[in-house]
Amino acid sequence: MRLKELRKKRKISQLKLAMDLNMNQNSISRYENGEREADYATLIKFADYFKVSIDYLLGRTNNPKMNE
Repeated sequence: MRLKELRKKRKISQLKLAMDLNMNQNSISRYENGEREADYATLIKFADYFKVSIDYLLGRTNNPKMNE
């Protein structure tokens, strides 16, 4: 998942992302390190937050645009 890449590109800390999405920082860390897989609702939260498609977030495409 490209979560860490997107977060760092926008210079957002794990804590800020967690607070913005009403999650805990430990969960963000686990998603980024592959220790935990995001469920569908969480994938939508991440994709909406970063304004990218879920396919881009999951590395299935290199096109970050939604609905294309």
